[in-house]
Amino acid sequence: MIPTRRTLLAALTAVGALASLTACGGGSGSSGAGHASSGTYTFWDPYPQFDASSPWGKLVSDCGTKAGVKVKRTAYDTTDLGNKALLAAQQGNAPDVMLVDNPVVSTLVEAGILTKTSDLGLDTKSIQKNIIGAGTIDGSAYGVPIGANTLALYYNKKVLSAAGVDPASIKDWASLTVALKKVKAAGKKGITFSAINTEEGSFQFLPWFWGAGGDLTKLNSAQGVAALSLWKQWVDAGYAPKDVLQNTQTTSWQEFATGTYAFGENGTWQLGNADKAGFDYGIINVPAQNGGSAPVPTGGEFVTVPVQKDTARYDVSKKIVECLTSDASLLPTDTTLMYVAPTAAVQATQVKQNPKLKPWVDAVAAARGRTSGGLGTKYPTISQPMWTAVQSALSGGKSPQAALDTAQASAGKN
Repeated sequence: MIPTRRTLLAALTAVGALASLTACGGGSGSSGAGHASSGTYTFWDPYPQFDASSPWGKLVSDCGTKAGVKVKRTAYDTTDLGNKALLAAQQGNAPDVMLVDNPVVSTLVEAGILTKTSDLGLDTKSIQKNIIGAGTIDGSAYGVPIGANTLALYYNKKVLSAAGVDPASIKDWASLTVALKKVKAAGKKGITFSAINTEEGSFQFLPWFWGAGGDLTKLNSAQGVAALSLWKQWVDAGYAPKDVLQNTQTTSWQEFATGTYAFGENGTWQLGNADKAGFDYGIINVPAQNGGSAPVPTGGEFVTVPVQKDTARYDVSKKIVECLTSDASLLPTDTTLMYVAPTAAVQATQVKQNPKLKPWVDAVAAARGRTSGGLGTKYPTISQPMWTAVQSALSGGKSPQAALDTAQASAGKN
């Protein structure tokens, strides 16, 4: 399928609405001369923080060598990567292999610029279903995940102990709220999270929204209102700071790292920082409203193969993808990125090497893709009204019901 200018322009708008949730040059196209089994292959990824001498940079280079080619790697910011991919496809010089944030996959598929893993002969049977689900559209996968990250609640053991709170007692929203009340009474701070008016705010709100049984196609349902009312209750009672409205996941973490908060909602990627925080911490899954673990959104990237005019290039691209996503490569890569591996075998090895990953493996097992369930490119048109509603309610501009009524009306127009 050759993407039309109209579909590419529409896709560019959608990609622009999606911000990066994970750690995040100009590129060169793949239209080189010579045999497809040799020469230079282009690879784009969203990791500008890793240079050629990093373990990731070396892995990409080594995978090219093993495939018999040289890989020219270019790293972009996540949002910039999606936009450049669409423009490159329009110009007919898309990269051979590309690593993209999982919500962007459906947008690129709609634009007609990604190949199916089944057409390439890539085996994805061992990939955890809910992880690959973030890159599956109409029953077909369009990439191979290198790993996943998600959200849980970090807690400060000293703060909870001083407040007489046993973290094992936190089973649902009611018991969590009781714990926050005790913490405040003991002179400490309750919980910090990110409610900023970007995709990060939606990402952090989703566990509570889904944990109440919310449906993204019905933002103003009783379940959605319950989730937003919970957050508003916490802010109004002083259990959560008012600056959650401006907090990114990074600044929210910095608040938790001061050692004065009982809880911090944050991601797998903060494990390294948690070990440096200087206090004992633990991790529990985000509780659902009535008990159990709430579904949490999956973050992470997919290795994809853009559509090429020269289809002979796919054989080498397949080898590069297989190398990057092999068990031998996934273990060091996911350790570096603080990701949970997408396969049970590698997850088991990760937990054996680092038992602190066990709650994260459990959290990822209960996670959902933001674009799953047929939402695809509709997700950005739902997420933005949702984070706007969160801002409106927490700031006192509207009641949770009114804010989500407005959000649903806005989402319904798209």
